[in-house]
Amino acid sequence: MSLPFVDRSSSSLPVQFVTPARWLDWLKEQNGSCQGWLESLGLAGAAGDFAVLPGRDGKAAGAVLVLSAEPTLWDFGALSTKLPPGSWKLTDTAPVSPTDAAIAIGLGAWRFERYRSKKAKPGPKIVWPEKADKARATAIIDAICLARDLITTPSSDMGPAELAAAAQKLAQAHKAKVKVIVGDDLLKKNYPMVHAVGRASARAPRLIDMTWGRDSDPKVTLVGKGVCFDSGGLDLKPSTGMLMMKKDMGGAATMLAVASMIMALKLRVRLRLLIPAVENSVSGNAFRPLDVVPTRKGISVEIGNTDAEGRLILCDALFEGASEKPTMMIDCATLTGAARVALGTDLPALFCNDDALADQLVAAGKDVTDPMWRLPLFKGYRRLLDSKVADINNAPGVAFGGAITAALYLQEFVPDDVPWAHFDMMAWNNTARPGRPEGGEAQAARAIFAAIEKRVAKK
Repeated sequence: MSLPFVDRSSSSLPVQFVTPARWLDWLKEQNGSCQGWLESLGLAGAAGDFAVLPGRDGKAAGAVLVLSAEPTLWDFGALSTKLPPGSWKLTDTAPVSPTDAAIAIGLGAWRFERYRSKKAKPGPKIVWPEKADKARATAIIDAICLARDLITTPSSDMGPAELAAAAQKLAQAHKAKVKVIVGDDLLKKNYPMVHAVGRASARAPRLIDMTWGRDSDPKVTLVGKGVCFDSGGLDLKPSTGMLMMKKDMGGAATMLAVASMIMALKLRVRLRLLIPAVENSVSGNAFRPLDVVPTRKGISVEIGNTDAEGRLILCDALFEGASEKPTMMIDCATLTGAARVALGTDLPALFCNDDALADQLVAAGKDVTDPMWRLPLFKGYRRLLDSKVADINNAPGVAFGGAITAALYLQEFVPDDVPWAHFDMMAWNNTARPGRPEGGEAQAARAIFAAIEKRVAKK
């Protein structure tokens, strides 16, 4: 995506910003024709109100946007769609930082037009906000837009091989190392769960393993669920449940976005990114309900439900990621509908075995307006995962606490001495809002990056 920014323009028109509390005072400062124009538009100074301001020659003389009572970066995201074509310059971004305002504007300009024969007309060009950190803003915009593109791409063009190719392209851009274990080699390399879930598809499963940075720097490990399409397996989803399953690799895309930020901004970390990439399909060799499958850890899993496949592929990757004893390990996954029932689609659920790490993530979410909500790893529910024939069952036959039991399953594969956080997310914007067009979304990515940045800075 090309950024909507220019370095300078002598013909730029000013964009003013007013809070609802200042609207009437600001309106009194305008000339009579401007006041009459705004009155004819019915603007009353409500948050989100926008108008192009008229000049004496009948052409635009500027624009005004009414911010929220407590402005965030997303107020500025509206400019990408509200401003008409031309060159514009922000008069100020306070109390939002210039960098955050630029991030929101850039993200608001994202469009997914890969399959459209007619592309949207060029939008406005905006002069970089004064004192904005261009490198940081560009890195974050590019990373989030990469994830949005990957998630929104239909599964016909975003299978395990294509997801691996996207990771390889990102690695090449930042001189990272990446290896991919494909098909039956997963069994030879002891990733039996990734193989079991993905073997029924004509598109071979694989484990993507990217590393970047110096071994002497703090180890940060990211793990992303890469189910490129989820039919539910033999526990087949209904058609309505299958409709949005192209986004079931949203966790992998989100972790690619975080990795992109880390590498682009050269954080002093030794990064490792693990993505188990599969398609959960139906065929004669599909894994079955009540099968018992081994794991990389060596414990056996009874398959209570083939549609609880995300935790199965993640458990092998998490166990491998923890083997290096990283300073922190984070996974992201579109894992359970239960988390959406509990928190809705906009609020990712956070589970964490380390209070300090959890506090840093929640604080970072507040700082960058990328929210999350912590749910408990309640040990009392661990009994629900007991199996009569294996070491553990992947899906208890109860309808309650599904997000918690899924997180507890994953915790079985993470040693207590590895600080670990698990995000259960939607990875999709159901409706368009300023800075967040409808489509794939790298929820919590900016917060995760900010938390990593802050945690590493203290070391």
